[in-house]
Amino acid sequence: MFTFFTKRLLLLIFFLLCFRASFAMINKIDTLELKEQQKARISTVDSLKQELDAIVDDSLKAPIYTQIASEYIKYDTVRNKKQRHVYQNLAISNTMSAIHYYSKYDDTTGLRVSFDMLTKVYHAQHKYTQAKWFILQSNTLSRAKNDNPNIISSLIELSSIKSDIKDYKLAIRDLNEALTISTKNHYPKQESQVQLHYALLYNVMKDYTKATIALKRHNAIDDSIKRDEEAKMMAKLNMKDSLQLMKKKLYIIGNKKSYKISSSKRIASL
Repeated sequence: MFTFFTKRLLLLIFFLLCFRASFAMINKIDTLELKEQQKARISTVDSLKQELDAIVDDSLKAPIYTQIASEYIKYDTVRNKKQRHVYQNLAISNTMSAIHYYSKYDDTTGLRVSFDMLTKVYHAQHKYTQAKWFILQSNTLSRAKNDNPNIISSLIELSSIKSDIKDYKLAIRDLNEALTISTKNHYPKQESQVQLHYALLYNVMKDYTKATIALKRHNAIDDSIKRDEEAKMMAKLNMKDSLQLMKKKLYIIGNKKSYKISSSKRIASL
């Protein structure tokens, strides 16, 4: 009896040591990958800065600042808190520089993208007042252009901010409007995202029944989108096969005609 349990214990210890070694190896690989990503990011930023220094025309500077900010906004991959905070601040400062030039040349699309980026960073930093202000600016610009997809995305983000500050009624109101726009304009992907955020919001509110219903709707819409995409892909493949078959038939017919013509010429020459 003692031997049996001893063997089991030793076996368990062995498996635990193996698991620990495997976990350490995976962690090491992940760390190396993150370091490589960071090196690549620094290299990209350096190249963009050189490009920025070489630009004479001010109107071309804003997109470069946006690209630099886009590199820094990938701070999610940075584990070190201080380094992540540095990246966030660099994303903000470069986006502000981009806004300066977008405003100068009245580039409303560039401004909206910049406002979205600032919202993301400030939201991540739990600076809800700033995040809310910038997403409202984005929403205003989208409404001015009747840009429904971006109106929906800004409403979803606004709802998320309001959920974080426990302003649940207004958060639901924003999602209701986003749902109305997405269903009215037949945007299934956006509608799916709205339902997902309903689920998240109701879960925070501890209304698990509504959260479950919303999640089921989200999954049902995603399944429907997937089926439609598969059907379109099959139709595309069938069309491609039909065209290839038609080309093959035309090629065979063409060869037969050319053979008949050459045969008739030979007979005539005889």
